[in-house]
Formats: sequence, structure tokens, C-alpha cells
Amino acid sequence: MRATVVVPVLKSRSRGGQTESASTRTPESRLDEATGLAQAIDLDVVNASIVSVNDPRPATLLGTGKIEEIKNQLDERDSGLVIVDHPLTPVQQRNLEKEWNAKVIDRTGLILEIFGRRASTKEGTLQVDLAHLNYQKGRLVRSWTHLERQRGGGGFMGGPGETQIEADRRLLQDRIIKLERELEQVVRTRQLHRAKRRKVPHPIVALVGYTNAGKSTLFNRITGAGVLAEDMLFATLDPTLRRMKLPHGRTVILSDTVGFISDLPTHLVAAFRATLEEVLEADLILHVRDMSDLDNQAQSADVLRILNDLGIDEAEGQRRILEVWNKIDRLEPESHDAIVQKASGTQNVIAVSAISGEGVDRLMDEISRRLSGVMTETTITLPVDKLALLPWLYDHAVVDSREDNEDGSVTLDLRLSETEAAELERRIGNGPKPAKEDWER
Repeated sequence: MRATVVVPVLKSRSRGGQTESASTRTPESRLDEATGLAQAIDLDVVNASIVSVNDPRPATLLGTGKIEEIKNQLDERDSGLVIVDHPLTPVQQRNLEKEWNAKVIDRTGLILEIFGRRASTKEGTLQVDLAHLNYQKGRLVRSWTHLERQRGGGGFMGGPGETQIEADRRLLQDRIIKLERELEQVVRTRQLHRAKRRKVPHPIVALVGYTNAGKSTLFNRITGAGVLAEDMLFATLDPTLRRMKLPHGRTVILSDTVGFISDLPTHLVAAFRATLEEVLEADLILHVRDMSDLDNQAQSADVLRILNDLGIDEAEGQRRILEVWNKIDRLEPESHDAIVQKASGTQNVIAVSAISGEGVDRLMDEISRRLSGVMTETTITLPVDKLALLPWLYDHAVVDSREDNEDGSVTLDLRLSETEAAELERRIGNGPKPAKEDWER
């Protein structure tokens, strides 16, 4: 479908009477992002423009002159879809569709459309459907005014019944309630999975970041997984978890989450809360940033804002968040060297290229260091009847040396955290007796 992208730039008055943009982002970066969002669902963007709005109109948002100008452009380019990169009220959307004789969707509607196409699991589909229904519920504005009221009651005594729009709203609400119940089951299932993961003490590392920052590419580079990774916005939607081994042999779980975006619709934040809560469970959060994007500072602020909404404030972030400055391979040599040097001198920052692999080894070492905790060195000898513990030891400790003895026992020089040392003592039998399921693991 041939589409036109319109980015309204609203102005706000400062105290000195000067006009200044109400958004912290540059209009050009907003235009590029809106065009990228449209292209992410295979729309043919034939025209894209920035529109200054000094006095937003309640009925149409834009002024009459600009509406007429865009209408002429639509006719010239035979465009039947207009994407307005700004929230539109139901009335504004309806009025603009009448003026332009074209389908109009706002930023929220576009993101919902992308998420609807990307969702591949049952959970993702439920979340998108719920968000879409909540969005659509408020947009049944005069859609059925050509229909008469349905008669209510019985016989000839019944008065006017509900209008078609009221019937549709009731049907939508019934569907929303059903989806919410199904999602409650999803939440319970996720909680069970988390509880099981807690029993197996593998640390969790979560990847977060602005959409198209390269999270999935980095995920594939580290784990060798085949997650879809393309140069497009929201290439992946459903979260993916994989086990991986750190350089010193410790096993961790890496989680790739949905990308964030500025002005993320509240419907989506609410619907995807069960998914985003995976981040809250993480022992370490890797905040992936696209350093080749000139707007990366504003993107970072948006990510941190969403994390704060989830309950990870600035103080918590200092302890749990490691910034990963990605896509340094796209930078010019001078900028590349400056970014790498700045990252090496900044706490909680690692510069990498997920494509070339530059800096990934340093990242893995830093993850290992962050998750190692206080390491304890010890030497143990496992008798023959305890050799079933060997797989657990190789998963949870750093084995510096191993000696297979003539009597079948094994002597190991180990380094492991205090928590895992206590767990080892328990499993060997010097502590509380482990449950049968622990031995089977």
C-alpha cells in the first residue's frame, strides 16, 4: 500500500514568549523513525514530511491550509494511507479521514499493527490482541449512526434498545475480559517457570534497548542462536531465553526482550507487562545502545524511563545495568577510536560490534566478573558415590584442575561463589539433605 508519513511538530510557548519544540527529539530523527516503522510492515512510503503545528486544532490537530496541502499531495501520489506520527483522538482521526478521503492511523495504531504482525507465540498474540481491543474500544465514534436503535423489551411496550455502537462496545468488552483471563494464566505460567529457574541457581542476564539497537544480533553472537535479526524496527517481538557458558565455565541464562520505543502506547506497556517483568528478575541487565544513531542519547533516556516505570530506578540501575555501546563498526575511524576510548574510561560501559565481534570478549569477561560475586577457592575429593555431582560442578564452578584417582574418586581444585560453595556443601552431605529433585538435576 502507498503511504504518506506526516510528523507534526507541536510548539509550546516559553516564558520569554519564544516558541520551542515540545519534543526533545529532532524532527528529522522522528521522521526517519516514523518512516522506518511504516517500512517495517512493507508499506511503500511515497511521501514523508514534517509539519509545524503552532496551534493544535481539537477537531483535526492540523490547520486547514496544511490539511489542503496534504490532500493535494495524496491525490498527486495516489496515496491511500496517511500515518500521523502523533497520538490522534477518535474525532481527529475521523475528521482527517473525511478531509483526505484516505485511511488515517496514528503512531499508536502503527505500532499496534507492527506488533500484530510480529507476534508469533500464543502469549505474544494475546498481548497484542488485548492492546488492540483496548485501543479500538475508544474509536467506535459514530461508526454506526446510519442504523436505527434496536428495539428493547418485549411486545409493543419496549422502548429504544441499545445502539449498534453500544452493542459493539459490549462485544469488545466481553472479548477484552476473556483475553485478560487467558493472560492471567500466562502470567501464572511465567511465574512457575521463574520459580523453577530459581531452584537451579543460574544467573539471568537480560538484553534491553531501543528497537533496532542490535539486541538480537548480539544475542546470536553470544549464544549462537538463530533469532531473527534484521536492520528493521521491531524485527523480533517475542522474548527468547537461551543457556550459555561464560569464559570461566559458569552457566547463565540470556534473555532477549522486545525493543523499546519512545511514546510506547500505554495499552502495549500494560499488555506486555508480564513479558517485561522478565527484566525485573534479571541479575544483570545489558542496556544495548546503537552508537551509530545520532539520536542515541534520547533513545537511551526513553529506555531508562521505561525501566524506571517497571521499578528499576536510577540507584538500582547503577548496580544492575551494564551499558553496551553497539554498532561501533558503523562509525568513522576517528569516531570509532573516540567511542572505544571513552567506553574504556567509563564505569559500567563496554563498546562492542555485534556484527564483527569486536569487544564481545571484553563484554563476556565483564559479565563473568559481575556475576562471580565473592569467589572461594577450595579443593574437594568426590568419592565414587558422589560423582553424579560433576556436571553440577562444571556448570556452577570454575574448575582449575582435575585429578582422577586410582580408587575412582576425583579431586578438583575449584573456584566458586559463597552461595554456590554453601550449595555444594549441602549436596555433598555436610549440610541439609538435598531433595531428590535436586540430585536429579
